[in-house]
Amino acid sequence: MSHILKLSIIVPAYNEANTIHLILDKIKSVELLNNIQKEIIIVNDCSTDTTEESIKQYIESNPSLNMRYLKHEINQGKGAAIHTGIKHATGEYLIIQDADLEYNPEEYNILLKPVIDGYADVVYGSRFMGGKPHRILFFWHSIGNKFLTFLSNMLTNLNLTDMETCYKLFKTDLVQGFQLKEKRFGFEPEVTARISRVPNIRIYEVGISYYGRTYAEGKKINWKDGFRAIYCIVKYNLFSK
Repeated sequence: MSHILKLSIIVPAYNEANTIHLILDKIKSVELLNNIQKEIIIVNDCSTDTTEESIKQYIESNPSLNMRYLKHEINQGKGAAIHTGIKHATGEYLIIQDADLEYNPEEYNILLKPVIDGYADVVYGSRFMGGKPHRILFFWHSIGNKFLTFLSNMLTNLNLTDMETCYKLFKTDLVQGFQLKEKRFGFEPEVTARISRVPNIRIYEVGISYYGRTYAEGKKINWKDGFRAIYCIVKYNLFSK
């Protein structure tokens, strides 16, 4: 059984002024199993809207929450924001939480369970398995996701159903030991390639819900990121050991 005292929740944020308080409310209200404490690390990737004001206001109104605010002076990309968060995490485990409302913090406990029960070192929350609700959106986007997962699985020899998921729970010292390089959306394939090579690593996958956003609602990933992901899968599995 793994003894976890604190979970670091990394929230990369870019132009999320309208929704950041909503996701922080959800993180605040979730009660973690075994009385695990929360450390919330928000990384503002040089937003051009009022994201910073919203975050500072939230921190001020919630003094009892263990929150840290970090910011990039120039926009570097989501992966870079995650790297900054990972570097500052002090919990035994950490999880990535997008600042939009596509993933529900209520489900942290689903990801924590295999770790607490002593089975897992890394847990991926899959949008494509189990009976959880997920919003029906773009056909080609889902085909793209499945293709990237398939390609990644082929080269890592893992059998994940959702490599691109945001919800990844890691042992903190494990992921802090990687020299992560991808600054944008290449984080997912890169980190998956790196963990697949850790000797005796125990990777689990659990079903989660997914409340996807349309582009009008602020979704930021596009087809160019898909091509970059293919490049990263090949690079980090075949050429960058």
